[in-house]
Amino acid sequence: MLLSFVFISACSQELSGDGEVMPGSDRDAHGCMASAGYSWCPRTVQCERPWELAEEHGFDITEEAYQAFCQQGD
Repeated sequence: MLLSFVFISACSQELSGDGEVMPGSDRDAHGCMASAGYSWCPRTVQCERPWELAEEHGFDITEEAYQAFCQQGD
């Protein structure tokens, strides 16, 4: 799912006047930059890189584990 989000975000990037992709134009509604590996985590209330959060909190580096961690406490 995270990879799907990254690919979808990449497809919706803004272009400059000469057709170049504008750096940082792949931010989501929370301001997270998918191309840099960030996605929104409601539990921490900030943009997170799943692998860094997994290392910090000791869960598996999988999409399922990341979603389970971020959805706890909702």
